[in-house]
Amino acid sequence: MNLRVIVLAISLLSSVHIGWSQQATIFPFMYSMMSARMAALAGSTVAMTNDGHNVVMNPAGLATLQSNSVGGTFIKHVLDIGAGYATYNRDVDNVGTLAATVSYTTYGAFDRADAQGTVTGTFQSSDVVVGVSLARELDTLISYGVTAKVLHSTLDNMSSTALAIDAGMIFQFPKQRTNIGISILNLGTQLSTYDGTRDRLPMDLRIGVNHRLRGLPLLVNASLNHLTDDVGSLVDRLLNFSVGGELYLGKVIQARIGYTNAVRNTSAVNVPGQLTGLSGGIGVHLPSLDFDYALSSLGAASVVHRVSVAMRLDD
Repeated sequence: MNLRVIVLAISLLSSVHIGWSQQATIFPFMYSMMSARMAALAGSTVAMTNDGHNVVMNPAGLATLQSNSVGGTFIKHVLDIGAGYATYNRDVDNVGTLAATVSYTTYGAFDRADAQGTVTGTFQSSDVVVGVSLARELDTLISYGVTAKVLHSTLDNMSSTALAIDAGMIFQFPKQRTNIGISILNLGTQLSTYDGTRDRLPMDLRIGVNHRLRGLPLLVNASLNHLTDDVGSLVDRLLNFSVGGELYLGKVIQARIGYTNAVRNTSAVNVPGQLTGLSGGIGVHLPSLDFDYALSSLGAASVVHRVSVAMRLDD
């Protein structure tokens, strides 16, 4: 492994101490902005290759794409919350793989009331993120990527804007059918605040592995997430893990299942045998089109639906 690789990896890891105690206090929707495939695998896809949607989890994956593509995801959260994002990527000679991503979240309408509780109207809240990504190969088995993005949140007549970056690396080991990924997400700061109170962005360090089994058409993903959260001990930090498996039922259909321990740990409902933290889904992989669906359980009677479509583009 050459010196450039070592320097990049150490820089990526060492920068985490800047926000080791940071937890999400604004733009929390960034944690759930993932495609149906990623959600069905419980967000364990930091080491996933050849998936344009996965740029939001690790921009280094762009350099592993086998074709240009465009895709979109629609997310139906609980209550009236809806979200989605679209991404487009293209390989540019002598530059690398570029991508543009736009995401949007709306929280529906809220009643506006005066001091006596009389409803006087309604107001809305929403979030928008626009990002531009670049990924390159250090060599044929090591890639790195960076995303620069603008985040804008509105609540009634107030708003907040922030700048952030994502950065990541992926190491591929073809003989072992294994990939290792690391990424830092949402590292940045607010430019403007709602009411003068400055909040932290939901910075997130993820480290994961992606492995295809021999003799069984199963792709296994596992990752440690939210490693920058302010928790009581290292053990608590390591409990923020996700695992997921993708079973190939022929060349077209994939069945997926995943589990994220962080969701179960933070659920207000603690019923033995509940499905909190579990997710599942199905994918249809055609020559030029992918269609994916996922269902994620957040607790009793609380589920999130996701639908994603991606189209590979001819050069």
